[in-house]
Amino acid sequence: MFDIPPQRCFGSAQELAAAGRVAEAVINATMDTLHVPTAVPTLQAGCHLLLEKPIATSQADLLELLATARRTGRTVMICHVLRYAPFYVEIKKRLEAGVIGELLNIQTAEYVSYHHMATAFVRGKWRRRDQCGSAILMSKCCHDLDLIVWLAGGRRPARVGSFGALSYFRPENAPKGAGNRCLLDCSIEQACPYSARKLYLQRRLWCFYTWEGIEELGGADASEQDKIDSLRRDNPYGRCVWRCDNDVFDHQTVIVQFEDGVTATHNLIGGTPRGCRTILLSGTAGEIEGNMEAGTFTIRRPDPSAPAGHTTEEVDVRVTGDMHGGGDLRLVADFVHTLMGHQRSISCTALEDSIYGHLIGFAADQSIRQGRIVDVPAL
Repeated sequence: MFDIPPQRCFGSAQELAAAGRVAEAVINATMDTLHVPTAVPTLQAGCHLLLEKPIATSQADLLELLATARRTGRTVMICHVLRYAPFYVEIKKRLEAGVIGELLNIQTAEYVSYHHMATAFVRGKWRRRDQCGSAILMSKCCHDLDLIVWLAGGRRPARVGSFGALSYFRPENAPKGAGNRCLLDCSIEQACPYSARKLYLQRRLWCFYTWEGIEELGGADASEQDKIDSLRRDNPYGRCVWRCDNDVFDHQTVIVQFEDGVTATHNLIGGTPRGCRTILLSGTAGEIEGNMEAGTFTIRRPDPSAPAGHTTEEVDVRVTGDMHGGGDLRLVADFVHTLMGHQRSISCTALEDSIYGHLIGFAADQSIRQGRIVDVPAL
């Protein structure tokens, strides 16, 4: 398909490493559990690395990768693309300029739309922890935990608590008349918002997930009847959302205290009408509140002389034509610029600057399992 010569096709990262430094840099977009096992030999072969998130699925693997990067002297950057979204970059600049005084609290939230939740975390690849290697907090929200640490500006997270549950996408919540597969034995399919017909055939959402299993029939270009047959027969995306084998949470809250007393919370809510990320930063002299999908945020500062008791500044940073709020292409460009020796950008997702967000995620998981507040180790 891509005209890659046979001698440059490898069956494993170990085979690639054995061939020597075949490239200056590698983009590693394997599944979560393969990140560290494939990244380590790549670094040992002398390649720089742009690594998909999450970095690792355990603290031990995370620290192993950090040690390997330091030992080999290779550059590792992480695909925390939201740092590069103009929305968050502008918020970061305003925060560092002191427009809201000293930072006191960070509140972030991610609302995962009903169709995204159903496709990725109920029917899809990230529905079970034993398959993808991560809890939903790490597979979906390590972006947000990274943003919290980045916006905290060098503060070290010290303590973490978390609560969550799988409350809705469970067999006992299946409506009367629901079947096992949407297009096979469901009497309420026409009225169900999770209908595979509505999401994947009519709306054509998430096609790169839904049809990858029928590549022999043409994948996304397969005939309509082939797609229908696939959803009826064995396509995992044709299953009823209340009768899947999913076990990851559909909502979770994380609470963080930094070593200087600054606090932060992150809320993950799955199955919402629309997908979006929101943020509220509170400081000693004001607040910043915004919605990434809207591409706007508001700065409010106390002012007794103002009619509302505060001043308001609306900031518009909307972008079009790029995913993740405009962050994707900017991340790749920054990776190239970094390898060319340019000064690191304000957004740079270097591995050593991305560790603490993951440690928060691992601590949150431990907090839920053990029912206690967990200390974050200092590096």
